[in-house]
Amino acid sequence: MRILSGIQPSGTLHLGNYFGMMQPSLQLQEQGEAYYFIANYHSMTSLFDPALRRKHTLDVALDFLACGLDPRKTVFFRQSDVPEVTELTWLLGTVTPMGLLERCHSYKDKVAKGISSNFGLFAYPVLMAADILIYDSNIVPVGRDQKQHVEVARDIAIKFNDQYGRTFVLPEPQIHEQVAAVPGTDGQKMSKSYGNTIDIFGDEKTIRKQVMSIVMDSRTPQEPKPDAEKNLAIQLLKLLAPADVAQGYEDRLRAGGLGYAELKKALFQRYWESFAAARAKRAELAANLDYVEQVLTEGAARARAKAREVLKRAKSAGGLD
Repeated sequence: MRILSGIQPSGTLHLGNYFGMMQPSLQLQEQGEAYYFIANYHSMTSLFDPALRRKHTLDVALDFLACGLDPRKTVFFRQSDVPEVTELTWLLGTVTPMGLLERCHSYKDKVAKGISSNFGLFAYPVLMAADILIYDSNIVPVGRDQKQHVEVARDIAIKFNDQYGRTFVLPEPQIHEQVAAVPGTDGQKMSKSYGNTIDIFGDEKTIRKQVMSIVMDSRTPQEPKPDAEKNLAIQLLKLLAPADVAQGYEDRLRAGGLGYAELKKALFQRYWESFAAARAKRAELAANLDYVEQVLTEGAARARAKAREVLKRAKSAGGLD
């Protein structure tokens, strides 16, 4: 079983990234042949500062390795180090109906949020299809909001297979149901574009400020809160703490007598302890960037070996050999 996942280097990674994509991916590296990439081509649709792109790309590599990615078990690489993916994008684009792309909600959502419309943003699903198909991927772990892109990749693969003969493996999305959408500090889905994130790594003062900014209602500590399970801090605590600990705070909220400030402090403490080992590992990696570059370079070499094989197959099917 081959597993494929990618993450954009578009900013500081946060708890939504960790529980929505990173943790499930790290668990899956024990269950199959995992190909994980830093999607720096994709970041070009919305990030236009090259220095920031380089910085965020390195940060993603550091964050993943610090959180437990094992390069002995996982093919870990930069998307742009595998140029075959852009060549395959053109082949796939020639069989992709415009209507299929026009129905993609991600494009419409991003434009509605003020992101400038461009070809890259519109054709994003075709590049994503190439990312998936070029490694003969079987499983693609994604958040629920990305499920449509995997379905589009399947549709494109089917059209290519119908046109030129069976060429591509059909991938299946895998949704991590427990954390399909991690809530941000304002109650919306946690996202850098909403400015409602809690960073995975950061200095203590910044993280504490982010946690303490979680939106609450105006009820006093003494008031019972029968809807305690909807509390944003409780929802995040359930991700970070053992079930009995989170349930204890939820019960105290429901009964009355627990203040929101005390709850947020408990959440911060749990967060700080949860990522203590990863913070130490990240500092160690940051002091040895040659090793990080070696991991990415070796990962790209392994990824390109598979990509060349699949691209050759696709070009031969299309009469381009």
